[in-house]
Amino acid sequence: MYDNITDVPGIQVGHVEDKVGMTGCTVIVVQDGAVCGVDVRGSAPGTRETDALDPINEIDQVHAICLAGGSAFGLDAATGVMHYLEQQEIGVDVGVTKIPIVPSAVLFDLFIGNPLIRPTAKMGFKAAKIATTGFFENGNIGAGYGATVGKVAGPQFCMKGGLGSVSIQGSNGIIVGAIVAVNAVGDIKDPDTREILAGARHSETGDWIDSCAFLEKYIYSDALRGTNTTIGVIAVNAKLTKAEAKKVAQLTHNALARTIYPVHTMLDGDTIFVLGIGEKSYPVDYLGQLAVEAMERAIVTAIKSAQKLDGVESYESIRK
Repeated sequence: MYDNITDVPGIQVGHVEDKVGMTGCTVIVVQDGAVCGVDVRGSAPGTRETDALDPINEIDQVHAICLAGGSAFGLDAATGVMHYLEQQEIGVDVGVTKIPIVPSAVLFDLFIGNPLIRPTAKMGFKAAKIATTGFFENGNIGAGYGATVGKVAGPQFCMKGGLGSVSIQGSNGIIVGAIVAVNAVGDIKDPDTREILAGARHSETGDWIDSCAFLEKYIYSDALRGTNTTIGVIAVNAKLTKAEAKKVAQLTHNALARTIYPVHTMLDGDTIFVLGIGEKSYPVDYLGQLAVEAMERAIVTAIKSAQKLDGVESYESIRK
């Protein structure tokens, strides 16, 4: 076991970064297809192919999910994923070709690095091509490379976010994996102690601003619209319907509510996908509970693994 989402059989992950642009993408590949559901709670989402995941719609399987930086520009990375999978003859057979279904979500990471460099189709193609099982780093990697958190008082007070992935083994052979890129407008807190791990902070004094208290005092946020967002994926080796996958995605947002303060704001596009890739059915509430636990751990892992970048301090750097 690698303690990441690839512990779920059938899941492969690839990451690509541009260190000048300080951005990247992460691709979760399911070559044999998986039932997928999605739940979007933030009010400034950047997504692609999420309508296809509605339980009333025809498509019943996806072949990859692309998470990327670059704001709306980063949605282009999913095109590269599609091109790679089509070359591998992976997708929905329509007679003349196979069309890969690749839902995508993006986050805003243009505050650091070169804002004119964003994830491209070429990066998505490469991430899909190198996707594999096994160990990978957390923190400044893939879609989390340029992620930041704690921007309610303005981006000048932010700290480094990042990407995190974990897995949990439950009863009766269930494995739940989570992967998340944490780029929230709010602060990140330990779900058990409520200690602020990263967030809005005065760099000179080291004092926390406390984003919720800031909003209560000043009413308005100094963050810019659409410049945030936490995006992630839950994968389970369980048989799911699209409706069940969507419900697990809804439940998983409880993890964001327990770790991000404030969360699901008008300035975030928080989006969670759920992949069901198995033959055995489990109660939805049971899967949801494990998914919440896995996502909480993945968010904390993302923050604690992040490295200082472009002058933006991280959990690790302020504790040295």
